Amino acid sequence: MKVIIAEKPSVAQQIAAVVGATARKDGYIEGGGYAVTWAFGHLVGPAMPEAYGIEGFKRENLPILPETFVLEPRRVKSGKEYKPDPGAVKQLAVLKELFSRAERIVVATDAGREGELIFRFIYHYLDCKTLFDRLWISSLTERAIREGLAAIRPGSEYDNLYLSARARCEADWIVGINASQALAIAAGRGAWSLGRVQTPTLALVCGRYLENTSFTPQTYFRLKLHAAKDATAFAALSSPKFDTKAAAEEACATVRGSDGVKVTKVERRHATEQPPLLYDLTSLQKEANTRHGFSAEKTLGIAQELYEKKLVTYPRTGSRYIPQDVFEEIAPLLASLSGHTGFGHQAADLSGGELNRRSVDGKKVTDHHALLITGHTPAGLAADHAKIYDMIAGRMVEAFSPACLKEITSVRMECAGIPFEVRGTVVTSAGWRKVWGEPEERTEEDAAALPELAEGDMLTVRGCDLVEKQTRPRPLHTESSLLAAMETAGKEQEDEAEREAMKDSGLGTPATRAAVIETLFSREYIKREKKSLVPTEKGLAVYGIVKDMRIADAAMTGGWELALAKIATGEMNAFTFRKGIEVYASQITSELLKAQVGAVAGRTGAPCPRCGGRMTFYPKAAKCENAECGLTVFRTIAKKELTDGQLEALLVKGRTPTIEGFAKKDGGTFEAAVVFDGDYRTAFAFEQGGKTRKPGAAKVRK
Repeated sequence: MKVIIAEKPSVAQQIAAVVGATARKDGYIEGGGYAVTWAFGHLVGPAMPEAYGIEGFKRENLPILPETFVLEPRRVKSGKEYKPDPGAVKQLAVLKELFSRAERIVVATDAGREGELIFRFIYHYLDCKTLFDRLWISSLTERAIREGLAAIRPGSEYDNLYLSARARCEADWIVGINASQALAIAAGRGAWSLGRVQTPTLALVCGRYLENTSFTPQTYFRLKLHAAKDATAFAALSSPKFDTKAAAEEACATVRGSDGVKVTKVERRHATEQPPLLYDLTSLQKEANTRHGFSAEKTLGIAQELYEKKLVTYPRTGSRYIPQDVFEEIAPLLASLSGHTGFGHQAADLSGGELNRRSVDGKKVTDHHALLITGHTPAGLAADHAKIYDMIAGRMVEAFSPACLKEITSVRMECAGIPFEVRGTVVTSAGWRKVWGEPEERTEEDAAALPELAEGDMLTVRGCDLVEKQTRPRPLHTESSLLAAMETAGKEQEDEAEREAMKDSGLGTPATRAAVIETLFSREYIKREKKSLVPTEKGLAVYGIVKDMRIADAAMTGGWELALAKIATGEMNAFTFRKGIEVYASQITSELLKAQVGAVAGRTGAPCPRCGGRMTFYPKAAKCENAECGLTVFRTIAKKELTDGQLEALLVKGRTPTIEGFAKKDGGTFEAAVVFDGDYRTAFAFEQGGKTRKPGAAKVRK
């Protein structure tokens, strides 16, 4: 019997149907000479410091650098402790029994770095010796699975990929554990989270926020000249900018009183605008955030579900290209879109013609090619799922469409000795831009229409206005712009090709960036304000401590990603990388232990509801600064931790909004608002006529 292990039950079911396994068992599906089983993501991972006999949060024990990492089943929080996940332990027992009976194992976890790690950690934890092969597929269609099974490769061919994945995992452990504990020790209280990728990403958000909020706008003026030829009116802007309104008004009066406008230079050029590349995960996430306001995590979740429904190819890809053999399958995929209500005509127009090859380059395909549809007709998709599917399908039509052809006319003029400029663009062939029918973004120098102008033309001045402008800061990060910044390790790159070239040295990978951003939300380091990402006081406090330290260096972290990519290709030794990380961890631990972290230990929050003094917010409680009062309100109530916002509402309004997830004594959860009783002890208030009930009293200093 062969055992096939997938990453999730839903994928296992797809594979089982192809190999003829139909008998459902506890934790696997059997039949046709196969047992098809699954993990639930990361069932096994590196153990915490206690497993090495090291007591955590002790200055003298840092840095913690295990010589060999110990693996243990996934842990989940149970009260104040973390205990082995019962579901993980149960499935590991199933896998151990199946692996012991298997003549061969077929690895069908997601074909990428993390998928490889999930299996290898299980394999090593169970001390399995059975030989294994690798199934490497980019879609879950029956055809793809059958072709993949016919072309399975020895598992040993993917050893370097595993070494890269393990190196990433161990680096995150070493940096995260040591940095977080060092900061907590320096602060003297509380638990603080720092990470190899998390902290440089926080630095990007905080740096942009502080730059934006401290920006002092400068006012300047430009002249808008109104002229016409052959009944076609247009406006041109002055090339120089004026620092004062008085100077601008004086120049404007001079222009109005002039004899005319002379055309000094006319340049016409033909421009070819190639279509955008196909989507990888990051570019899909960026555009879904811009178009639909979707978070990176939401887009990834939807794309994964579309993949499991056999509608799109593997979503966690970092490539925007396809190889030649996949390109040969594109024509029928485009033909399958001919009935699409939005861009069916454009897809049909490509039938039988020559397709654009800009996205075809096998040398730029990494683990997986760019995102494509599979040709399966979607049916009954939820609205948000349909939006993501249409984006992927529409981008395919765009990518293989002809280029957009334009004629651009740039005109320079002079009036009263002041130079003016205007530009006109005429699209001669829309090409790929027909797919969505979206107009180009225009700059302030662009005119809606220009007459036929020639050098030496004299035009009549029809008017002149002042245009008041202000310098603007770079906008606050959105998830879209943050993903772009993570992709290039914080280096500003507008050019698509340049961004592609820097992918291997970005922060994290396409598969992990959404999780990193969500971690910053869960740690209450950042929050959303409409579409913008802004740091919380807690996030700014952490940033204030680490901003000049190595742990916040995006370029250094990006360099590690490049090193990890080289380990995967065999160009770099994993041991060398590990030693470099250990040196780095020792350095940042030393830096953090010496840090002055009074600001992060606590922040002044709301007024004290009892004495009118100020409450200081700490990780575990809020405490009145007035020693005579000393009111202390603990964050954790019935095993639920109140956020800063909820705690502030309680102190200011005497009541929080209704909160879900409070733990019952006999198991289960309930929802309630937290209020103060007459003695400023916390109590529950229920929305539907329930009694107000004390969960536990606040401490009061007599």
